[in-house]
Amino acid sequence: MINLNELASPGTPEREFVEQIDFSRLPRHIAVIMDGNGRWAQSRGLTRIEGHRAAVNSVSEVLEISARMGISVLTLYAFSVENWKRPQAEVRTLMRLLKDYIRKELDHLHSHNIRFQAIGRLENLAQSVQSELKRAMEKTRTNTGTVLNVALNYGGRTEIIDAVRRIAVRVREGSLAADDIDERLLENHLYTVGLPDPDLLIRTSGEMRVSNFLLWQIAYCELWITKTLWPDFRRRDLFQAILDYQKRERRFGGVNAVR
Repeated sequence: MINLNELASPGTPEREFVEQIDFSRLPRHIAVIMDGNGRWAQSRGLTRIEGHRAAVNSVSEVLEISARMGISVLTLYAFSVENWKRPQAEVRTLMRLLKDYIRKELDHLHSHNIRFQAIGRLENLAQSVQSELKRAMEKTRTNTGTVLNVALNYGGRTEIIDAVRRIAVRVREGSLAADDIDERLLENHLYTVGLPDPDLLIRTSGEMRVSNFLLWQIAYCELWITKTLWPDFRRRDLFQAILDYQKRERRFGGVNAVR
């Protein structure tokens, strides 16, 4: 049973949004491209690093509200394969913030039945980062609530390449015939195996692109773009995204009967 008071206080603008949501039709999987940290900092005369620090508060709030609503999966695009091109000081800070977040929040995630998962080419991350990720995934692996799925050193194209390579090995070894390759087989070799495809993809900062994120999985996903920069994104924005999602007609390539 969802407690509305835990989502938004009575009499607030956020509560007005919450009371319009149909909790029987929530998206199972919400994916987020968290964009705009640098612009948020620049507009305030701060360094990009301060923008990334501020972004952690948005992560915490969106995860908390998603878990309280019963969203099955929340996937956050935290670090792409292209992000290695950024200044090394910024990359180091991002990795330090990730480790600090896990160390600070892991017990809280576990006590709220949240399962932590990371996807991407994790083997290319620093060993200290890998160790923190492994510890978080192991501690929460039996939790049955919301899955916090963090995309790190991730790229949609590299994910598909890695899946094809694993399938090719099986074909070469003779355990799989080429004619057996279909959509389901490929999906079972993606990083997201076992998770439902996203129903709703949120992108902050107003950019109108998917940036190599979950390219296979978002084939029939609803996109929601907001000009709000990620460090300013809060529960009200999430509620608005869900309300807009619920107003859309999802046909998955088919047509509805004319009444």
